[in-house]
Amino acid sequence: MNFHREPVTFVGQVNLKVQNLERSLSFYKEVIGFKVLEQSERFANLTADGKTTLLSIEQPDNVLPMQGKTTGLYHFALLLPKRSDLAKIVQHFMEVGMRFGSSDHLVSEALYLSDPDGNGIEIYIDRDPSEWHWENGEVEMTVDPLNFPDLLSFGKQQSWKGLPSGTVMGHIHLHVAELKKTEEFYTKGLGFEVVNRFGAQALFISDGKYHHHIGLNTWNGVGAPMPSPNSVGLESFTLMLSNEEKRNQIITQFKSIGAAVMEENGSFVTSDPSGNRIILKV
Repeated sequence: MNFHREPVTFVGQVNLKVQNLERSLSFYKEVIGFKVLEQSERFANLTADGKTTLLSIEQPDNVLPMQGKTTGLYHFALLLPKRSDLAKIVQHFMEVGMRFGSSDHLVSEALYLSDPDGNGIEIYIDRDPSEWHWENGEVEMTVDPLNFPDLLSFGKQQSWKGLPSGTVMGHIHLHVAELKKTEEFYTKGLGFEVVNRFGAQALFISDGKYHHHIGLNTWNGVGAPMPSPNSVGLESFTLMLSNEEKRNQIITQFKSIGAAVMEENGSFVTSDPSGNRIILKV
């Protein structure tokens, strides 16, 4: 499945703000199974394969707890390579007493939980794309109960050893203030296509016919405000682009819809209409 490598545009890294770095590091290492790639007093990069940063966490100055009913992160989603990997992490969560939710989305099987600050996390595996059902350009997704007896029969006799090295950032799901301008930003600006509409409250977008690289919802209320810059939550996320030409094309597309792109420390950075920061990386 080539939905998270070039030429597809996909989410490479998610950057979070937390209240207490040590507490978060303990959770992300011991519960989720990340390894630390680099760390300072206020910042850490986390990896599954020992080379690629998937998640960065930082403790800002004068950090505030998560603010409710704002735009920002709904969840980031870690995609595991195999169904047995999902079974192993279910067994691990049960052993450490971690509470979690679950769902069968037809295209995928997913677990849901939150970090100590309330940042949402999904851990999932994809079903084979040949099993996804498309109609009129939309992929069918639902919220069915996960079949745990069937899933757990895949992971027996194997111990959990942390996130497998083939784990990738599968997608990100965001709270936004409204959907019309947001859809224009992500489709006409970034070049994604809408692959599923969930009534008038959410839409799912992707590149290369994935079920979704980004989810967008107004469940925190239409007109939800941006959180404070130093509050817990999403700092930014990185979109991986196949080449400079693609990035230049996106910058041109942004100009045509009146969206700004800035250069910061050698990176090109933009924000969606709800203030979610995006780093455009080649």
